[in-house]
Amino acid sequence: MSRLTATLIGFTAILLWASLALATSATGAVPPFLLTALTFFIGGMVGLVAAMVRGVGLSVLRQPWPVWLHGVGGLFGYHFFYFSALKLAPPAEAGLIAYLWPLLIVLLSAFLPGERLRPAHIAGALMGLAGTVVLLGAKAGGFGFSPAYVPGYAAAAVCAVVWAVYSVASRRFHEVPTDVVAGFCLATAALSALCHVLFEPSVWPSGASEWMAVVALGIGPVGIAFYTWDIGMKRGDIRLLGVASYAAPVLSTLLLVAAGFAAPSWSLGLACALIVGGAVVATLLARR
Repeated sequence: MSRLTATLIGFTAILLWASLALATSATGAVPPFLLTALTFFIGGMVGLVAAMVRGVGLSVLRQPWPVWLHGVGGLFGYHFFYFSALKLAPPAEAGLIAYLWPLLIVLLSAFLPGERLRPAHIAGALMGLAGTVVLLGAKAGGFGFSPAYVPGYAAAAVCAVVWAVYSVASRRFHEVPTDVVAGFCLATAALSALCHVLFEPSVWPSGASEWMAVVALGIGPVGIAFYTWDIGMKRGDIRLLGVASYAAPVLSTLLLVAAGFAAPSWSLGLACALIVGGAVVATLLARR
């Protein structure tokens, strides 16, 4: 598989994650850990079925413990700290800190063999971060960081670091088949179910429409997306994918606007300009 093909496959994960907010809004009052358990179980089963159809079989799950620590630690660790941050701090501030992971991916990629970090990559990532600040800040009416929410901010920062390290470290495990992600998803589902039992009330999806939304999440943003992201991180352009990841919140807002859940605004237009500009800078100027 060529580097370009793997990068394009990685882009599909970003597109799928853009639908996360819209699909999640259709799941009703299902608490986050229960929703994570349900969707990751579906996503894991999708991967196992695909592996069986392709003749890979369950033997692909026999991997050394560092592979499992990397995969489960990344998928479950990110979601655990993200949900903890949302409980301990205002969503806008927590979301902004958590969304430092694309910038961290760009910076950490410099430590990979054969990768070269250029100033244009950093500039593009910072422009994407600025677009995210504009978008989230406008939604929340501004940011108000308070010392009382330091534990939440810390959880959001850990969340960003966990996902960035998981993504970049995937290159170190390039010989591990992407089919193993199915096992990571199922393990994450089991741990999320345990967290649900310990920390949340049980509110299950109500009616066929909410169950369909859960299934759609499990197949797409929480299923296929993690497989395609694994391919992009292992064989694609990590720095470009990191910069492009800032498009997810903007595309997500555009989908909400199209569906009537949000109204168009100047902040959305400015965020689009900054994020698209950052991608152009990272792509064209870095090549020059």
